[in-house]
Amino acid sequence: MDYLREIEGKRSHDPYFMNKMKRCVFVKGPVIVGAGPSGLAAAACLKEKGIPSLVLERSNCIASLWQLKTYDRLRLHLPKQFCELPLMSFPIDFPTYPTKQQFIKYLEHYAKTFDIRPVFNQSVVCANYDRNLGFWRVKTETRTTTTTTTTEYVSRWLIVATGENAEAVVPRIEGMEEFGGSIMHTSLYKSGEIFRGKKVLVVGCGNSGMEVCLDLCNHDASPSLVVRDTVHVLPREMLGKSTFGLSMWLLKWLPIRLVDRFLLIISRLLLGDTARLGLDRPEIGPLELKNLSGKTPVLDVGTLAKIKSGDIRVCPGIRALKYQKVEFENGQTENFDAIILATGYKSNVPSWLKEREMFSEKDGLPKRPFPNGWKGECGLYAVGFTKRGLLGASMDAKKIAQDIHTFWLKI
Repeated sequence: MDYLREIEGKRSHDPYFMNKMKRCVFVKGPVIVGAGPSGLAAAACLKEKGIPSLVLERSNCIASLWQLKTYDRLRLHLPKQFCELPLMSFPIDFPTYPTKQQFIKYLEHYAKTFDIRPVFNQSVVCANYDRNLGFWRVKTETRTTTTTTTTEYVSRWLIVATGENAEAVVPRIEGMEEFGGSIMHTSLYKSGEIFRGKKVLVVGCGNSGMEVCLDLCNHDASPSLVVRDTVHVLPREMLGKSTFGLSMWLLKWLPIRLVDRFLLIISRLLLGDTARLGLDRPEIGPLELKNLSGKTPVLDVGTLAKIKSGDIRVCPGIRALKYQKVEFENGQTENFDAIILATGYKSNVPSWLKEREMFSEKDGLPKRPFPNGWKGECGLYAVGFTKRGLLGASMDAKKIAQDIHTFWLKI
């Protein structure tokens, strides 16, 4: 508190200091960076224990990735019971796989229920721990067309909730400037309507790439899919149950390799040999691969049928781009009107968090593997970096709230 009085004194008597530091705000509880599902879950769990928090969000809405950077036909890939946040279930009348719009409605109701009021348009540019003071100092900027307002938030605790998908990954491909047609990341893709009648190349064979191809087909476009790596494709449901739910149940009784073998046998029976379609499977099973690398298997929602029918073509990797042409690694060249990059996202934590012990500078993820990556030193926490989706974020949020609560009782 002496630190805050010192700042207030300088602001009152030093005009230069006032101009340099626009605002300084002391936060009684934790500062949470990010108002996505992870940040909301952390704030709700803290509120349930009587601990206030302040949520900072760079965009102008909660769940900005879902609201601003996802395509229209998106649904939750897992059943709703595995995607609900702590302390509040989905409405009973929601379908098993809620739509994008339904999920956003759920999150907005969640924030209202727990009275979570993020401070929007706060882009965190720097966060560091002041060891002399024992506080985290989180500096934000709010930009308008004419001004930039700087604010420093001071708190004993910092919760990083910006997630694994903070920034779009846009690969550099030789000849991108020469292509001439539209090149966009899936974060800008909304619907295949604008590509009706056009030849479109989708780069990336994860869930997004597969689903965008299907959406393009449904809008009478002619999509092709670039597949460079091996990929596990599983049916979304098996034996009348969700593949994910069935997997979780089997893991209670069987080792992961036996469960993987079971999933692959059933997938072969239901989907056939995906290698014949140009989709080679990794040598490691889908669940074991997920645990080792975080690579999520694709849950098929109809794309494979379009590949089998020839409505979607599978292509090798890209060597270079030319004017409205793509040269593939096998030497073949083909004309395309547009390219959509389904190349995923990455963490942006190293760009603003001045801490090198908890988070890796290479990928911006906690260095300690799940389930131990949620807690760092000096009141630093991470939520939503488990590579286990919303279920993992909920687990983190509960642990963080409980841990902070033990200190809160001593204050």
